[in-house]
Amino acid sequence: MINPILVIGAKGKLGGRIFANFSQIPNQSVLGVDVDELDITDFPAIRAYITQNAPQVVINCAAWTDVDGCAKDPQRAIRINGYGAGNIARACAEIGTPIMHISSNEVFNGTSIAPYNEYDTTQPINPYAYSKWVGEREVMSANPRHYIVRTAWLFAHGGKNFIQSILNAVNANKPLRVVTDEVANPTYNDDLSEACVKLIATHRYGIFHMVNTGSATRYAFARYILDKTGHASTPITPIMSKEWSRPSTPPSYASLNNNNGAFLGITLRHWHDAVDDFLSKEGLLT
Repeated sequence: MINPILVIGAKGKLGGRIFANFSQIPNQSVLGVDVDELDITDFPAIRAYITQNAPQVVINCAAWTDVDGCAKDPQRAIRINGYGAGNIARACAEIGTPIMHISSNEVFNGTSIAPYNEYDTTQPINPYAYSKWVGEREVMSANPRHYIVRTAWLFAHGGKNFIQSILNAVNANKPLRVVTDEVANPTYNDDLSEACVKLIATHRYGIFHMVNTGSATRYAFARYILDKTGHASTPITPIMSKEWSRPSTPPSYASLNNNNGAFLGITLRHWHDAVDDFLSKEGLLT
């Protein structure tokens, strides 16, 4: 019997898509569990579950992704995103199982003028980012057989994301005010999940930046969405991030370069094409 691939956080958008992708592979066993079934902050429970199921690889998609919530409760963020990830990595290491851990572009401080490479110095500037950085360090120190996958500005079908927020505001006739001084890579959940599946097949461990090609400001991202959905005449008021009050301060420039994945032949298409595909599947592309 083939040992299963275990997806932790399988009810989330990324975890669910990765689970579905592996389920389509002939003769591949895949097991999914979510945080309401398995508490990743409970090391004995994590160890018992992973030991019992003996997965060939564990993909950790479980995280507290409420960036502003993390700013309000940083200790909870570290407990889940940091030490929770470490618990999974240690339990995997005890039975020789590799771990794929999903991280964030926010581990960088945003002061660069060029896209960040995989081994550039990390320096998180908000509690969510710090908790994800702690998670990376925990995973790397606990298990040498690791894939650290950083991504950015993820959008998925059926979930709350930037595309849907922009279109919901337009449909409700709300004025749009979007920041011009935040830059990153809009990334399609479906493309990222496929890249993760391909990466695991390489058995090449390390840090990987898996994002759709190209970067954009939040303003440019919003403008593209409107132009592609029949709202080209809808105005957007450009603002600076300091004009948008929120508990967390994201890095202003957090675009990522995919060097390591590209070296292995794993690249993601341009974000324009990914957004077009997303909108087409949603029946919104005009």
